[in-house]
Amino acid sequence: MLFKIPLAWLQLKKEKTRLLVAASGVGFSVVLIFMQLGFRGALFESVVRYHTRFDYDIALISPESAFLVQVESFSRRRLYQAAGLAGVESVAPIYLSLATWKNPVEGGVRSIFVVGFNPAQRALDIPGVNANLDKLQLPDVVLFDELSRPEYGPIPELFKAGKTVETEVVNRKISVAGLFQVGTSFGLDGSIVTSDLNFLRLFPDRPEGLINLGLIKLEPGADLDALRDAIDEELPDDVLVLTKRQYIDREIAYWDATTPIGYVFAFGVVVGLFVGAIIVYQILFADVSDHLAEYATLRAMGYPMYFLVGVVLQEGVILSVLGYLPATGISLGLYRMASDATRLPIDMTIERAIAVFMLTIVMCSVAGLIAVRKLRSADPAEIF
Repeated sequence: MLFKIPLAWLQLKKEKTRLLVAASGVGFSVVLIFMQLGFRGALFESVVRYHTRFDYDIALISPESAFLVQVESFSRRRLYQAAGLAGVESVAPIYLSLATWKNPVEGGVRSIFVVGFNPAQRALDIPGVNANLDKLQLPDVVLFDELSRPEYGPIPELFKAGKTVETEVVNRKISVAGLFQVGTSFGLDGSIVTSDLNFLRLFPDRPEGLINLGLIKLEPGADLDALRDAIDEELPDDVLVLTKRQYIDREIAYWDATTPIGYVFAFGVVVGLFVGAIIVYQILFADVSDHLAEYATLRAMGYPMYFLVGVVLQEGVILSVLGYLPATGISLGLYRMASDATRLPIDMTIERAIAVFMLTIVMCSVAGLIAVRKLRSADPAEIF
């Protein structure tokens, strides 16, 4: 009987202006939630771009390292100690640092992220890097991330046009020998990859024996967790021994819990839900108040209270659907605009779309449950 009578829809569409305002309010809330979750997802995905593209099973880092762009160094001997354990196939020392990059066209100087490794070893699982390993063996040569911010200059356009691209990194003249794709994040706007020898040329005061990241590849069939524990037991406490998953989770946890950025985006979702709930509550409360006599008539006809509550909840679900559908389309457009402007991975996912839809239904349902308190006064004896 409850679903055979479209009473909820009939009441909502009777007041078309009110229905439009309610759906718009829900839509605004949904867009706000989508954008906050989109930026939060982009944050977590972008900060682990290199973590996921390094070729390794286990990573060694300094315990004092905060995140990828702010890493501390440790002795390269720790990596070679791990290499002596059974089950370890190979190790690769990685040098990481920020450097100054001079725009070759406009002359402006901007900070850029530098990754250095031995090109004789496969350290990065990036096609553009692995295809140019031989070029990295030349002195003063780097590979440029073509997804870097445009403020670094039109490097990809110049290179693809066949022009020689030369500039200065830390006041040292270098040439761009190739392009690769990684992208920006909240921690870096652009990056270059070079050999370990070229890295040390850029930073002559940097001791060769101090590295920022150690990559360990295991032999096929080796027990990952057991070998991680064995390496951790073998090495002193001046390094952290992390599996790839643990390394990624550590970076995400830093941005989510240590920095205010993760909190701000999570708080934005809560604000969106609160705003939407308030709007829906006001609309449903006004609707219940306007039709209090009709609800009292239904009570007099024998309809139980749960039927009246069900009608209000149906109104909330209808409003959630009417607000969600156009808001999703608007959010897709805003995602594309934001992604093009920031070069961050702001994409709509099925999981996020379903999650926001469920949150919208819960939001409107909760608002409906609060609004139905007015139905307690729908006593036929008092109304009539």
